[in-house]
Amino acid sequence: MQDVLENNILHFWMNKMVDHENGGFYGRIDGQDILHPDAEKGAILNARILWSFSAAYRVLSHLSPHTPHLSEYLSIATRAKDYFIDHFIDHEYGGVFWSLDAEGNPLNTRKQFYAIGFAIYGLSEYARATGDQEALDYALQLFDCIEEHALDHEHNGYIEATARDWSPIADMRLSELDANFPKSQNTHLHIIEPYTNIYRCLKEFRAAESCNYVPAIGAVLPVTISVPQDTIYAVEAALRNIINIFTEKILNPETHHLDLFFEMDWTRGADHLESYGHDIECSWLMHEAALVLGDKKVLRKVEPIVKMVAEASEKGLRPDGSMIHEANLDSGHVDDDLHWWVQAENVVGWMNYYQYFGDESALDKASRCWEYIKANLIDYENGEWHWSRHPDGTLNLIDDKAGFWKCPYHNSRMCLEIIERQSPLKISYPFTLLIL
Repeated sequence: MQDVLENNILHFWMNKMVDHENGGFYGRIDGQDILHPDAEKGAILNARILWSFSAAYRVLSHLSPHTPHLSEYLSIATRAKDYFIDHFIDHEYGGVFWSLDAEGNPLNTRKQFYAIGFAIYGLSEYARATGDQEALDYALQLFDCIEEHALDHEHNGYIEATARDWSPIADMRLSELDANFPKSQNTHLHIIEPYTNIYRCLKEFRAAESCNYVPAIGAVLPVTISVPQDTIYAVEAALRNIINIFTEKILNPETHHLDLFFEMDWTRGADHLESYGHDIECSWLMHEAALVLGDKKVLRKVEPIVKMVAEASEKGLRPDGSMIHEANLDSGHVDDDLHWWVQAENVVGWMNYYQYFGDESALDKASRCWEYIKANLIDYENGEWHWSRHPDGTLNLIDDKAGFWKCPYHNSRMCLEIIERQSPLKISYPFTLLIL
């Protein structure tokens, strides 16, 4: 995993995607490995670059302190953080621009809360890795933006998007492939993810300040950062709330899959869709949120659901260990492409199941999917992973190698999750933090 992380994934992004002319990172390398230097620069891509290199630096600096490229990982992470703050943050209205042109000017200024979530994820990870106050401050500002402008106080949950000035917009879709509904599982999934990370970050900083915390692997002890109690309480309350949203609103109690689109009142919208990659990804992210929260009552509620959602995702598994994308039960259409991100989440989801519930068959599922990835998706010649393979085994060279939606995040996170989880130095959650 570490070899793939460093020599296949991170190496590709450091050597092929840094934009030395306009700053930041290029917006696209296509499936034929051709660079498009004039492509727009997406907030999601840049936030995920920030997360990936920050996390790699944090984890490897503790586990492999003699790794030769550590200083480069930190340099790329810092470049991503500075560029994101300077160009993607909307310093007039707050929030994050959806995209920039190749020169770094605002292009699409809509506020997509999915993207703001990833900005929090990347900035909070940089703060965890370095103890950087500026990154933490911006992450908390963006947390406030989501809570102020996206939270539905009548029905609970978070809306998809607004205009730049936070006014309503008619088309809230995350992409052209999505249905136009005000709430989605996908956006909530990528809000629970950063909320978990920033809460973990705040707890670590607060405990370091109190000098009563022995860190998990990769956690820093930034004694210069002071975390107000009210801030921790606010993030904790939001994290508790979104865990409940998943267990009570997004989870389909009949199928144990996660429904994808919703009206404001949580009536299911669009067709009856099952997204197996999101199911297995959510199983471990929801579990992580409960573990980091550290509330045994919440954990007792969540863990049976974690198992149910993971087991429901098995519907998408193939005999070779890979997992198909999704199915529309109303139309009968099955998208059985084998996407890179689905395989990465499949590995982590089943490793999480094995680690916490002791199921040997889950370890086998993770291992077989990893073998599939190595044999079918990793590009050993040009670096990174291909977007997907088609069901007949042919390689998808149409979709991007790197781009608006193809980022060093699902695959680097898979590697880092396995590396951290295998470390004897890692302290398992939950840990107890007494806030005095």
